[in-house]
Amino acid sequence: MPEEPVGRPDAAPTGAAATGIHGPIPDRTTVAWGPVAVFIAIAYGLGWLVMLPLHLGENGLNTVGAWLPVLLPVLLMFTPAIAALIVTFTMKRPGKHRLRDLGIWPLQPWKRTVGVTLAAFVGMWLLLLALPFLTAAVGLVKLDLQDYSMAARMIPPGTPMDPALLAWLQILAAPLNALIVILIPALGEEIGWRGWLLPRLRPLGVWPALILSGAIWGVWHAPITLLGHNYGLYDLRGVGLMTIFCILMGSLLGFLRLRTGSVWPAVFAHASLNASAGALILLGDAEHPPNMILAGPAGVPMWAALAVILAVLAATGQFRKEGQLAGRPPAPTPPGPPASPSPTV
Repeated sequence: MPEEPVGRPDAAPTGAAATGIHGPIPDRTTVAWGPVAVFIAIAYGLGWLVMLPLHLGENGLNTVGAWLPVLLPVLLMFTPAIAALIVTFTMKRPGKHRLRDLGIWPLQPWKRTVGVTLAAFVGMWLLLLALPFLTAAVGLVKLDLQDYSMAARMIPPGTPMDPALLAWLQILAAPLNALIVILIPALGEEIGWRGWLLPRLRPLGVWPALILSGAIWGVWHAPITLLGHNYGLYDLRGVGLMTIFCILMGSLLGFLRLRTGSVWPAVFAHASLNASAGALILLGDAEHPPNMILAGPAGVPMWAALAVILAVLAATGQFRKEGQLAGRPPAPTPPGPPASPSPTV
């Protein structure tokens, strides 16, 4: 499929041109703030409801031997998808092609979508693998590649296991873990943030839509961030740091969505991110535990890496190449020269 032309991809034509192969095309020249507000309210409300038991408990995410600190964060990841589906099925949305509307199906063009998905999946894993070494190189963290003391602490007493083997098995198996365990919860988030919300904010322009959707995504993490997740902070500072990270990461995941018109590259990249985030802990020095703000997978070095990636993509014009989003009409065929009169026989 040829690339779509650069310009206002959300402007819908009128008249006969406003009907595409999938039926009537909704007007995307402005943001429908009503559905957006309802989506945000449901996603935020469900998020707090899911995490409320840990806030009411005494130990939060540090509850030892309990299943809630494991199960509830996973359930939290499904709340954006639930919000998107509620809005999709109850408010004025396209009636027949909801999978296309959310970027789930079809994959068009499929070769580009599959290629970008694979590159995003592997690239995210490699980035998270390289990050501890890059962070150590600038003196922000101390690694223990001799005794693997941080990994050793994860081995139950009396269990005969080499800490180095444990660390590298988990790091190298992260892509498999992403595919088997984390992919479905990641889909739960991405259906909401990049599948539904980002295209609805796209009329604001590419960068305003990416930044705003990323900020909304970041604040949505508050129920778990306020329990110390990612930064070890239990106040609004953690929410602010997470919002910065989500704006940057959300811009990259959003680029994948806009570039292909599909949500799947963002889903696989998100799953790879979550599965690989523990590399720093596995390689760290127990005597000098990492400062998660300065060295964690959602900390300052990751911000810098994401900023560089986004700058390179912007400088090479990649943000100007957008796939076919749901509701985005095909480019009109430019009028050609008048047809010559048929010769008289």
